[in-house]
Amino acid sequence: MTHDIHIIGGGLAGSEAAWQLAEAGFRVKLSEMRGSGEMTPAHHTDGLAELVCSNSFRSDDATSNAVGLIHQELRTLGSLILREADIHKVPAGSALAVDRDGFSGGVTAALVAHPNVEIVRERVDILPDTPAIVATGPLTAPGLADSIAGATGADALAFFDAIAPIVHFESIDMETAWFQSRWNKGDGKDYINCALNREQYEAFHAGLIAGEKTEFKEWENVPYFEGCMPIEVMAERGLDTLRFGPMKPVGLDDPRTGRWPHAVVQLRQDNAQGTLWNIVGFQTKLKHAEQVRLFRTIPGLENAEFARLGGLHRNTFIRSPELLDSTLRLKSRPNIRFAGQITGCEGYVESAAIGLMAGRFAIAELRGGALPPPPVETALGALLHHITGAAVAETYQPMNVNFGLMPPIPGRTKKADRKKMYTDRARAAFGAWLAA
Repeated sequence: MTHDIHIIGGGLAGSEAAWQLAEAGFRVKLSEMRGSGEMTPAHHTDGLAELVCSNSFRSDDATSNAVGLIHQELRTLGSLILREADIHKVPAGSALAVDRDGFSGGVTAALVAHPNVEIVRERVDILPDTPAIVATGPLTAPGLADSIAGATGADALAFFDAIAPIVHFESIDMETAWFQSRWNKGDGKDYINCALNREQYEAFHAGLIAGEKTEFKEWENVPYFEGCMPIEVMAERGLDTLRFGPMKPVGLDDPRTGRWPHAVVQLRQDNAQGTLWNIVGFQTKLKHAEQVRLFRTIPGLENAEFARLGGLHRNTFIRSPELLDSTLRLKSRPNIRFAGQITGCEGYVESAAIGLMAGRFAIAELRGGALPPPPVETALGALLHHITGAAVAETYQPMNVNFGLMPPIPGRTKKADRKKMYTDRARAAFGAWLAA
């Protein structure tokens, strides 16, 4: 071997992992398909870490925002992605936005110039037998996707997101909503229920049909399956379709009336801590602003805060909570680590963060040691913990970093104070982890 580790994919995660390993003195082979005569449907250049959608890394507020907090943690750990983002920053208020060409050019130049990095423009179709990090992202080429499916099981690899919105539990009005399982099955409290009367339901149905929707990009080619049909498509089939589908009220007694409501919106717990709840069956192509407006008309969700909004689009990712160990290694083939969006994280910063951690875990292993994951109270640790076990594997869908992934702050506090308590606690935990 002419290298110590092979990284497949030159996006944000692969570039970050390569930088961490190279800076630690290890020889890295970085394989990137673009530039070999092939191109993905979403990319326009062969530059490393190309930003294919927005040019924003979102909030840079490390005091009251989980995204800003993970920015701070990444800077502390010497992130190449954050370094180049800061160099190529453009005005965006409290957000961190970049000149996308300058940013990609900076990342590419840094890795090209590094003596420990060999960039090879090639498509990789088979998982290596040597130490490797797979960071091929949501548009993983078919050959490699087949190889991953062979190593993980075909049903452990998804090729599209059917994403339902996720709500922070603390923002749900539990004086209006109530806990109950249909027909009181299970422990009887597995779902949160929001009842709608006829007038409310018909207004909601009309809003779904009239709401502004995003269009599929030609390359997404996302199929509609009955099990993941967008809720507005179901609504178009008839006024009562939803009442016989995801908004079915049978077996649920509204405690205010003692009767079944006209329709019910159910929320199901989405993480082990019970801080996040997804709206069952509400995958949608409504635009985000339209989702917030419409879903806040549901009784009990008038003040809902969303950890994630709904969507449906092309996205190759693995069922990480059951396939990966706590250091991102594939349990069935521990020479392989996964990083970036293929693990089921969502967003530029999150991809870079998981790439950084994959690189640092690999560094420790190549040195003959082990690196403990960051504490779950930190932004990095909470995101990593969600990916590698805290999320429910059967319903696993891509997720951005947010405070709902962290252990809740005990007691009742004002929202503004609570966010600062999260970030203060995170900084203390992160400092202790670094010191150890």
